[in-house]
Amino acid sequence: MRTLSARFRAALYRENMEEVPAMLITITHPDLTTPLHFSSDPTERISTEPLLYGTVSRGTQYNFVPFQVTLPADQDDAPPTIDITLSVVGREAVPLLRSAIEPPSVTLEIILAQYPDDVEAVFPDFDLVSASYGGDSATISLAIDSMASEPFPAGSFTPSYFPGMF
Repeated sequence: MRTLSARFRAALYRENMEEVPAMLITITHPDLTTPLHFSSDPTERISTEPLLYGTVSRGTQYNFVPFQVTLPADQDDAPPTIDITLSVVGREAVPLLRSAIEPPSVTLEIILAQYPDDVEAVFPDFDLVSASYGGDSATISLAIDSMASEPFPAGSFTPSYFPGMF
């Protein structure tokens, strides 16, 4: 169960929202010199040449890219997965998606655009497990490398492995 601030809950329950929830995405990978930062909201104009909108949160600039997120469900029997559809994908992103041997690590954060330094929810350490792209959009699927899906103990106590037990 996630604990959200009273301000965030009040904004969600209002019929006409004045505060806009925004999603921040941080992508890290050993092949990247700096992490990639994206925002779902054009909170402010970052620059005029080139024209660039985005969100500045805790001193980090998140560039605006339209995307749609399907958040993980709270299920006990399945590891959490997130699907993100990026509406505008540059041609430079496709080779990165194709050539990555080690999966990039992705962190998602939810904020109110009017209060960008107050993070309401964090979904950290997701791995990019699949990507599909076509035209000017890409869909990436994220999952947690869950230790819950690993068998414990590592070996099975069967007669073939442990004949002295039986």
